[in-house]
Amino acid sequence: MGTINWTWKSITFEVPWYTNYFWGLILISTLVWGLEIAFPWRKNQSVFRKDFWLDGFYMFFNFFLFVIVISGFYKILEKFFSDLGISASSLTLIDFSNWPNWAQLLLFFIILDFVQWFTHTLLHKYEFLWNFHKVHHSVKEMGFAAHLRYHWMENILYKPLKTFGVMILGGFEPEQAYIVHFIAITIGHFNHSNIKITWGPFKYLVNNPVMHLYHHAYDLPKGTYGVNFGISLSIWDYIFKTNYIPEESGTIELGFKGDDEFPKDFIHQNMEGFRGVKK
Repeated sequence: MGTINWTWKSITFEVPWYTNYFWGLILISTLVWGLEIAFPWRKNQSVFRKDFWLDGFYMFFNFFLFVIVISGFYKILEKFFSDLGISASSLTLIDFSNWPNWAQLLLFFIILDFVQWFTHTLLHKYEFLWNFHKVHHSVKEMGFAAHLRYHWMENILYKPLKTFGVMILGGFEPEQAYIVHFIAITIGHFNHSNIKITWGPFKYLVNNPVMHLYHHAYDLPKGTYGVNFGISLSIWDYIFKTNYIPEESGTIELGFKGDDEFPKDFIHQNMEGFRGVKK
């Protein structure tokens, strides 16, 4: 109920503007979509591209509706571990709570991003996880809202690993963590957008639409289970040699082998993850 109340208060502007994820998501989406319209990379792609509205629904479902449903479960887990005497501080290896705020936020951002990069590689490497991740790769035309098209089971996997990573390496979530979350949303929207940005020399540090488009490529380099796994940062791919950008036309085919049999609607896409695509 607390999550429901917070979401409603966000919609009615009863929470501080800088923590208002509902209108923040709408604002970021509108701005990036506007840039797609003004400066399209693939000029023949429609403003309302293929599956535009489906991706829009995924955005709000994964960011709000599912969070409301699952929040009670996480509270139960929190209570369970609390009863066992396990807390964030009890697992902390190094205490960063005395660092300056900017340093805490930077560390928080780096830790979260690395954990997500690592989790992302697992989603591609193991078939039972890939069956859920296929929902995200069923996108056939890239646009900002594709960022949050993913199976709700990914929330189940990502959330505990991100929390565990922060507990072990930091034991904290900075008071201004909303800054990190909004930055991550913005970068993720840009990475999936129909805009050609590479960030110049910073491409080795920050992910970009050109690099991420090849993550969604139908044809992948032989011997790989995926490339360009970066979420916000590209540096992990360059460090672990999973980077791949052969050209920058933006005209490559997207998807995966067998996606012609993959369901096209929200309900069946989310059911399909539990049984995999028929061979």
